[in-house]
Amino acid sequence: MEPSFGAPNASPAHDPDASALSHAWSMKATQRLIVTSATYRQSSRITPELEERDPYNRLLARAPRFRLDAEMVRDVALAVSGLLSSKLGGPSAFPPQTEGIWDLPYNEEKWTLSEGEDRYRRGLYTFIRRTAPYPSMLNFDSTSREMCTVRRVRTNTPLQALTTLNDPAFFEAAQALARRIEKEAGTEAPARAKLAFRLCTSRAPKPDEIDRLLSWERQEQHFFEQHPNDAQRLTGSASPELAAWTMLSNILLNLDETLTRE
Repeated sequence: MEPSFGAPNASPAHDPDASALSHAWSMKATQRLIVTSATYRQSSRITPELEERDPYNRLLARAPRFRLDAEMVRDVALAVSGLLSSKLGGPSAFPPQTEGIWDLPYNEEKWTLSEGEDRYRRGLYTFIRRTAPYPSMLNFDSTSREMCTVRRVRTNTPLQALTTLNDPAFFEAAQALARRIEKEAGTEAPARAKLAFRLCTSRAPKPDEIDRLLSWERQEQHFFEQHPNDAQRLTGSASPELAAWTMLSNILLNLDETLTRE
């Protein structure tokens, strides 16, 4: 979307107080007004003209570009793969995590994995214990909740890439994404690559990007054809094709563009 230079789709007369009154002070209505405004939906792409007119973005000439919060990183992986549960409320969930996190000598409590759709609930519902925070979220700068945090500091570390590549919950999402694109995109590899890329990045891939994706997929499929046992361990199926698309999905879920608010 082309930048609108701060012109929101607000009403009436762009008056916040009047808008709040017209919605009877409904927070949901106010949030909907914000996220559907032209200002909020701007691209983060900057042009020389915009940089000259608003170099510090004080006039909201463009959207900010930042990595998603820890809970949202999980939500995106689950949503793209088709696993995300839309269930609201209820007790905390215990999604997959690396073994050994809760092996505490002074306590007999165990991390018992949630069953059914509770396994795939939004990150907001993940059980947090201050002495053993959920590790993947901690790597993406969530807090241990030992104190009130007004503003999280965003970092960029190798641990974040290792998390999205190897964490059990994220790899499970990659497996589900591979099955989804096989089901929804048919048998043609280019169509599958386009769908997978669009689901992860919310845009259509460029021709050279498609070529690189397909080249990687063919390379992985050739490997799994030579190592069927690895394909079986990876996906629970001896299909080298499914294993190859799982590895490609794993990479797409790890892209900066997948994890960044553009």
